[in-house]
Amino acid sequence: MRTRWRTFACTPTPGCVWCGIDAGKGHHWAAVVDETGATVWSKKIDNDESAILTALGEILELADEVHWAVDISGTSSALLPALLTAHGQRAVYVPGRTVNRMSGAYRGEAKTDARDAYVIAETARHRRDFAVIDVPAQLAADLALLTAHRSDPVADRVRMINRLRDVLTGVFPALERAFDYSAHRGALVLLTGCQTPAAIRRRGRARLTAWLTNRGVRGADAVAATALEAAQAQLTALPGEDVAAQIVADLATQILALDDRLKRIDRRIRETFRTHPQAGIIESLPGMGPILGAEFVVAAGDLAAYADAGHLASAAGLVPVPRDSGRRTGNLHRPKRYSRRLRRVFYLSAQTSIIREGPNRDFYLKKRGEGLKHVQAVIALARRRASVLWALLRDNRVFTSAPPVAQAA
Repeated sequence: MRTRWRTFACTPTPGCVWCGIDAGKGHHWAAVVDETGATVWSKKIDNDESAILTALGEILELADEVHWAVDISGTSSALLPALLTAHGQRAVYVPGRTVNRMSGAYRGEAKTDARDAYVIAETARHRRDFAVIDVPAQLAADLALLTAHRSDPVADRVRMINRLRDVLTGVFPALERAFDYSAHRGALVLLTGCQTPAAIRRRGRARLTAWLTNRGVRGADAVAATALEAAQAQLTALPGEDVAAQIVADLATQILALDDRLKRIDRRIRETFRTHPQAGIIESLPGMGPILGAEFVVAAGDLAAYADAGHLASAAGLVPVPRDSGRRTGNLHRPKRYSRRLRRVFYLSAQTSIIREGPNRDFYLKKRGEGLKHVQAVIALARRRASVLWALLRDNRVFTSAPPVAQAA
């Protein structure tokens, strides 16, 4: 199948041009504008190394300096920034929300790849504050793949736990209330063998304890006693009990298999993350384990991109944005453009850190005493921890509860 190329009149011009690329999975569209905003080059480019290199050579011949802008920064466009970096070029990331809003400032209502590429180029020509797309190092690329691979079984596990609880509630509500199946492996092992009140009563406490012990369940006697108590509380067999028991057993088996798979993935992430030169510093912050540490390395990227701790907190959406108009001043609201992944890392680590005694819990309780709700207090703690982590990485030292001693000049 032949590829049809749509080409504008191309006239090499000295000076500076801006190239906007509307990235896609199968192909990209690139548009180049000059200092006056006129289109000097526009073509469809297959997402292939040879096609990208050919287009790269043509665009570099148009002017002495080329500024690149891309609207997607992810796996679908990974080859493009890698080739640009290999040839000494740097591209900035123009968010899709910005492109959508900027398109209304130009004539016409058509929605085409060529027009989107032109809008991206024009946006990059007018604004110089977009973030530069950095090609991740090998370690960051490995962690990005592993953390993305982990998210699928985690989502599957949550879905299966909810389904298991729903089915079990319909036939054996007392047993559903007896355990936290999201964190109790012994309860899941129990459900692989016994799912109905009659089955648990037939086995009895002694035989059920021995059965659980043979399958490596800790506290098997306590699990058997709780299950037997729930079985004694329900003597009525509900409709559909046999079919529901088979479904519950199948779901429990799948969840246990997912747990084993997640353990292998977590072990690999932990081993890969700890090869990072600053892994010990990141893990020293209370609440920041190897999994969240790996997420931080992937989401934050190079620390040199943040001029100070405020920039890191702003990238995580932890800094409020003013919304003033006329006499109304001092209105602050949650930002809309930030890294959700980076915010999640700081929020979850802050929530974990308040479990144990220490400066994090003291700060959280202080904010609660000031009248803040739980979520507000955790966000305030996350903002403080962003500054602490940035300072630790800058100074290349681990976290200590006592502040460092100031040295004389």
